Amino acid sequence: MIRQLVRSYVLLVAVAIALFTVPVAFTLTDQLRDDTKASVLREADAMALLLGNDESAACEALEEVANAYEDEIQVTPTAGCAADLPRPTADAALTRALRSGESSVDWGSDFIWGDHLVVTVPAHEGATAGDNDKGPVVGAVRIKYSTGEMTSRLWQIWGFRAILAVLVLGVAAVIGVVVARRLTRPLRQLNDMASKFSDGDLTARSPVTGPQETQTLARTLNQGAERLDTLIASQRIFVADASHQLRTPLTALRLSLDNIADGVDDEFVKEDVEQATAEVVRMSRLVNGLLVLARAEAKVTAAEPLALWDIVQERLAVWRPAADERGVTIALRGSADGRLLALTSPGHMEQVLDNVLSNALEVSPDGGTITVRVEPRGDEVVLSVDDEGPGMPDTDKSRAFDRFWRGKGLTGRTGSGLGLSVVKQLVTDDGGTVALGDAPGGGLSVRISLRASSRSGG
Repeated sequence: MIRQLVRSYVLLVAVAIALFTVPVAFTLTDQLRDDTKASVLREADAMALLLGNDESAACEALEEVANAYEDEIQVTPTAGCAADLPRPTADAALTRALRSGESSVDWGSDFIWGDHLVVTVPAHEGATAGDNDKGPVVGAVRIKYSTGEMTSRLWQIWGFRAILAVLVLGVAAVIGVVVARRLTRPLRQLNDMASKFSDGDLTARSPVTGPQETQTLARTLNQGAERLDTLIASQRIFVADASHQLRTPLTALRLSLDNIADGVDDEFVKEDVEQATAEVVRMSRLVNGLLVLARAEAKVTAAEPLALWDIVQERLAVWRPAADERGVTIALRGSADGRLLALTSPGHMEQVLDNVLSNALEVSPDGGTITVRVEPRGDEVVLSVDDEGPGMPDTDKSRAFDRFWRGKGLTGRTGSGLGLSVVKQLVTDDGGTVALGDAPGGGLSVRISLRASSRSGG
């Protein structure tokens, strides 16, 4: 937009310069042409008067003027005058001057002028200055005037105005940039606010500055942002409170079902109680997931350099006993060590690994392997978790991060549909990315990229 405003402003100034400068330059050019023509004609007429008198004093004066003149003077001599001066070449202009007494002016070119201005003037016998009753034509005077000085003057006229126009356009461009940036500053501020909104920062606001229209727009957007922030904050508080309040009765309900199962001998009743217990467990997972997601969206902590390798080792130590019960091996690979620091909020990666490892362990076959890799790649640290489960179709990968979505695999039967949503929320809050791919063995690969810290660990 700034470029368009500057181009429009410079174009407007260029049109104004063209309208006011070009006509003046043409006028000065015509004036230079007319003044030169009039001056040469006056000199030629004066010489023609001297030639027409045919007196010795006039002839001497004519020769002195011709010899002193810088340009070429050609004269058709009379009986005893101007015999030593060059004679003009016979042409149509000379013929008209001698026969009809007509003066002629030849600029040598149809475009402005040529190299010489040629003026041919007839000389009348006994003519005097201001004499309208002229005698017969006795000769002609031709002046061949060099237009070099006129051409230099022409370049000065047009060159000065061209340089002035360039300077004015340069100044106009600078002023246009300043004015355009000032005019578009409120729009850039609104765009910054919209960008922050798109990144999830609902606290972003736009300053109320600029013209009345942009001020009104900024106020409207700020009011809408306040309203949206309030609504989402209320929703998060509700989800967090509801999840927290539901945990206690769900725990009590599970304990009651366990007690019922222990005191009942009927197999059919025990089966029903076990199904009810499984649903309570699933609901507890859902409530815990909602609580974690609500806390993640609150963004109460800031990312800081943490030793990712140590965090991974700690969580793997927690999950290995559960994996050993099913004969699943959890292998840690990679070139990273305790000195590699990643930017993440305290507690985020623990929750991320718990969710990813829980899914991987659930879909892994007995005796399978879960491979965890931590590797530095440029300015990022990549954490990947590969399982040997059934994998996931590409159509499901695009929806796997949606809340409450559950696939058709093993996790689709028992999962809450919030695990990967929580993972994405936590990783995104730390400025990282998470993506799903195919593991080398045909299972699912969860790839998490975090920003690497420039400060090395000790």
